[in-house]
Amino acid sequence: MPPKAAPKSKQAQKGKTSRPAGKSGKDGDDMTDMGDTDGDDWMNTKTLVKPDDQLDLNDQELKEEFTRILTANNPHAPQNIVRYSFKERQYKQTSHVDQLAIHFALDGNMLHKESDEAKRQMAKLGIPDSGEVAGSEGGETTPAAGGAPAEGEEGKDETSATQGEEAEPAKEGEQREEAGTPGPGTAAKGEKLTNQFNYSERASQTYNNPYRERGTATEPPPRATFASNVTQWEIADAYHEDFEKQLEAIRAKQVHKAPPTFPHQQHHFQEKSKEKKTIPGRKEEEKTRKKLTITETQGDDISRISKATKIVERMVNQNTYDDIAQDFKYYEDPSDEYRDNEGTMLPLWRFSYEKAKKLAVTSLCWNPMYKDLFAASYGSYDFMKQGSGMILFFSLKNPSFAEYIYETDSGVMCLDVHPEHPYMVAIGFYDGSVGVYNVQKKEPVHRCTAKNGKHTDPVWQVRWQKDDLENNHNFYSVSSDGRIVHWTIIKNELLFEDVITLTLPGAAGEGPDGTKVNTVGCGTAFDFHRKNDYLFLVGTEEGKIHQCSKAYSSQFLDTVDAHNMAVYKVRWNPFHPRIYITCSADWTVKIWEVSSKTTADKSETSSVEAQTKKPLFTFDLNNSVGDVAWAPYSSTVFAAVTADGKMFVYDLNINKYEPLCEQMVAQKKKTKLTHVEFNPKDPIIIVGDDRGNVTSLKISPNLRKMPKEKKGAPPMDPKQKEDNEIAKLDKILSMVREPNEDKK
Repeated sequence: MPPKAAPKSKQAQKGKTSRPAGKSGKDGDDMTDMGDTDGDDWMNTKTLVKPDDQLDLNDQELKEEFTRILTANNPHAPQNIVRYSFKERQYKQTSHVDQLAIHFALDGNMLHKESDEAKRQMAKLGIPDSGEVAGSEGGETTPAAGGAPAEGEEGKDETSATQGEEAEPAKEGEQREEAGTPGPGTAAKGEKLTNQFNYSERASQTYNNPYRERGTATEPPPRATFASNVTQWEIADAYHEDFEKQLEAIRAKQVHKAPPTFPHQQHHFQEKSKEKKTIPGRKEEEKTRKKLTITETQGDDISRISKATKIVERMVNQNTYDDIAQDFKYYEDPSDEYRDNEGTMLPLWRFSYEKAKKLAVTSLCWNPMYKDLFAASYGSYDFMKQGSGMILFFSLKNPSFAEYIYETDSGVMCLDVHPEHPYMVAIGFYDGSVGVYNVQKKEPVHRCTAKNGKHTDPVWQVRWQKDDLENNHNFYSVSSDGRIVHWTIIKNELLFEDVITLTLPGAAGEGPDGTKVNTVGCGTAFDFHRKNDYLFLVGTEEGKIHQCSKAYSSQFLDTVDAHNMAVYKVRWNPFHPRIYITCSADWTVKIWEVSSKTTADKSETSSVEAQTKKPLFTFDLNNSVGDVAWAPYSSTVFAAVTADGKMFVYDLNINKYEPLCEQMVAQKKKTKLTHVEFNPKDPIIIVGDDRGNVTSLKISPNLRKMPKEKKGAPPMDPKQKEDNEIAKLDKILSMVREPNEDKK
């Protein structure tokens, strides 16, 4: 075989030399690829095979372009994969579909040629080093078997000698061809065969960052091993000791001992009592038992984790009522844009307590400092169903359970939170007594009795006032016995003073012995003026409204026959100093204006006019009105609740005749709404009913429209806002005032 190789290469070289010198290197490569063929085989005609069902298209149809968009989506990927959701406890379709399709995958096992493992494998297989391999790839021919040079190289030298006039590009093309075509003797020595297509194999390896390990060791928490034997007498002594502590605590509250000195006295008393009971043979055991009892009481105290548990409880409730919280914070009724004279109330949370479901909500009051906290009192308006009462504090952050719970022996008919000290709450009971609660204590701090001015009838309303000149806390109360009492807290005593007695003039009754007895009016509601705190209004069961002063206890400043039945609520307007609103069991809500002159300054004829004074506005709600409240953000907006479970919201600036919102709030039939209260900060309102439920609702934008501020103008201060609200209400009242009043 080796002797035949030389003529073949020479013939190939002769074929190459017969080519004209003017041909380029590229043409030379093509001629070399043809080999020994004639060169005319590639010019043979090619016959096109046309399928039978192929369409015949003309040139215009062939030139028409069809746009096709290629996407990376896998057409065979399933689109309806279902996975089980443990959060929602159901099967849900997954939106993510894997679009990756692998057509070919091959795991390689390449090694770097300069690594030790690669050198050992090349040495074992007899493959030369990388330098020799690179030289053979660069165009040098390897020696043939037996140590003789390759015949192709000799032919190459001969050809280059005979063709001295051939161009250099042609020689370079020949060298590439000969370098890519090895001699036949290369395989005999076991060397690497080069690729005939002149394919070069390259590989690269990225730098791998070295791994770093870091570890820390924490100190284990301290541990202590404890073991002891418990006998029946030790258990009995522990129970007796706890019982004595409870007795001492009750005695200390009754005597009103000072809190700092009380624990020391109690501990000293306990030590004396224990020393009397100890047996001489068990002194050491008694000392150890004392230490264990102290540590157990400290460790088991729930107050240590009360704050953490309250935070966790609020977090759980926030997740549970997340949709309601989102509505409270961000939802605004979009339908208000398409109706100008209508609004809606969006129900939010419903607050209730299991033990208070059979009681009625008798009053509501927001905390002046914490705007999410409100207090609700519970009692019964039915004379035949009187029992215990409750005071509950609810927070919007935890709608499932009350923050503070206080149970009372008598029904609670009213309450009021102190405006400057929010932990103090004044309470009025059905039995006629009043009390003051501290939120941090379960029992009332002060409570009146029959000895110190207790009312003889239920207390319908209490109201805190500013501290007196000696900085003593004081509040007022009104009751059905006709007395309005001023209560003052001096040190640890609750002192009382009768401000005025509601008498009925000209309606004296006869006693059993024929003597005439002045009949007393029954007070049901009162409210103090926002600026002139000495001025206040009183509503009675006879339907009258008395304008009174703290300085006069013998007569009223003014009296108006407002309603035909009992007045349930009277409230001053928060902006206008002369406007107030009343509601009654005669189905009406009326808005009044205080007259400039008092009854004492008028003659007899003018006093008759005062008795027949007409209201500015009268609204008939077709049922008994339980409560009415002004909105804190507008002088013309107020809300009222009725006994048929409906709530009405009016805005006099938009409609002076019809409510903007009439909505059913009660969920069950025959549920009466008793009280309503606006939040001083957020656009929500709370409503109480006679089944112990308090419902919170969000006010839609149409019910809380505010005057638009001019662009670029500085924000208005509170005084300017108040003046604007007064002017807005005066503009409306000027249309309904009588001409005589305008002249005055």
